[in-house]
Amino acid sequence: MKFVRFLLIFSFIPLLGVAATVSPGEPLRVESGLVAGVASDTTGVTVYRGIPFAAAPVGDLRWKPPVPREPWEGVLQADTYCKSCMQELRRSYLPWTEEYMLRNDVDEDCLAVNIWTPAKSSDEKLPVLVWIHGGAYFSGSGEVELYDGEGLAKKGMIVVTINYRLGVFGFLAHPELTAESPEGSSGNYALLDQIAALKWVKRNIAPFGGDPERITVGGQSAGAGAVHFLTASPQARGTFDRAIAQSGPWRTGSNTPDLAAGEKLGRDFAEAIGAPSLTELRALSADELYARYAAHEYRFRPIVDGWVVPDQVEAVFARGEQVDVPMLMGWTADEASSRAGYGESSVAEFAQRAQEMHGDAAAAFLALYPAKTDAEAGGQLKRSIRHRNLAFLRAWAKARGPTPDYGYLFERAIPWPEYPQYGAFHSAEMPYMFNNLRLMDRPWTEVDHRVAEEMSNYWVNFVATGNPNGPGLPRWPASDDRIMRFGEQTSADWILPLEVLEFYESAFANQN
Repeated sequence: MKFVRFLLIFSFIPLLGVAATVSPGEPLRVESGLVAGVASDTTGVTVYRGIPFAAAPVGDLRWKPPVPREPWEGVLQADTYCKSCMQELRRSYLPWTEEYMLRNDVDEDCLAVNIWTPAKSSDEKLPVLVWIHGGAYFSGSGEVELYDGEGLAKKGMIVVTINYRLGVFGFLAHPELTAESPEGSSGNYALLDQIAALKWVKRNIAPFGGDPERITVGGQSAGAGAVHFLTASPQARGTFDRAIAQSGPWRTGSNTPDLAAGEKLGRDFAEAIGAPSLTELRALSADELYARYAAHEYRFRPIVDGWVVPDQVEAVFARGEQVDVPMLMGWTADEASSRAGYGESSVAEFAQRAQEMHGDAAAAFLALYPAKTDAEAGGQLKRSIRHRNLAFLRAWAKARGPTPDYGYLFERAIPWPEYPQYGAFHSAEMPYMFNNLRLMDRPWTEVDHRVAEEMSNYWVNFVATGNPNGPGLPRWPASDDRIMRFGEQTSADWILPLEVLEFYESAFANQN
């Protein structure tokens, strides 16, 4: 199913060339042809939706690295998002309301970028943010409403959102795929899509007024995980200059499956769905393949394939072989609030959890988080989860070495009288950092508008310079030990009490 829209233009196409202005009235030339966008009447931001950055990964191109898109004739009218990549169509899933979920349909032909630019000419050299959506590697889309780039773009930067293959389409490894690969690799096609999108942006962003030497790759949740894999990938070297990882600082001791494990999972899956050979797998329609995939409990994710991901991410950093760029990263205060029973525990259950997680160190853990009543136990459970995440943040910042890192904790709960239990849930910061409060129907207060203004300004500054600080903003230190807290107040603070840091440093060392 094709998603390209054209207005045919004949004898005068060669006269257009690269436009000097950025407007829907004067198409821009990218490597595959001419493209026209749609301008906002109020902000002056022009958006280009659904520009393909690679050929449709269908037929023989299913489970292959992305290849360039063939040139098109005429002008691509980039006024509509392309289809999202194959996944279940869930329109809401509390606490993630419709604004967090894809709104369109799905198709295997889905590899496209969306671009928001405030530039009025092609020589402005604006900084660029390329955003990788979350969704646990099996859902999500660059079309999600809260990723709308206008709120950031009007502050002087270009925003790009992308699609990448998901689930079995994006991460299947299989011995036959490895055998046909010149690199002796399989899996990680989604990461290759992301790299292809970054390379496309680097080659093509100048006509939109962008600076190909100031590209930031950012993502949240699985998108943040992907950012870390890209920093460890030699295939991504040279495609970005800074990085943002929201709700996804690398967890100390993470162990990514290797190629052999990925191949075994893929072979088992293929046999389970009755299509054991690569020929049979590729012969299935996208709908049939997805239906069989959805009927089984197989999860496909990035692997250490030896090519895209050469080794464990921590090992790559330990050898100093990473893409070494400034990074902004952090967590929300209530990352786990979507889980049933969040913040609920009896004293006995809390003690049992401490024993299971920390063994001989359980007594030391309970001394840090004392609880005499069930209500106290529930509160200490929430506090300990938050502290563990911050300890991971510090550990990863230290492992990354001297390159500047800017850490944060987002504590502002979206005003939501119907569901106060979710607090500052996983993804709660998205409408603030994208400066998109206008897109959600919530009883926003003056505090919320201040947080959105400050947070989006920090992000724009970081994309522009690698440093979030700027005029009128509280100072954000580049430090392993200090973070910026976004809540009732925006202020820098020590990341954790010393005794808590020492406990988790010991815990992490013992688990490795």
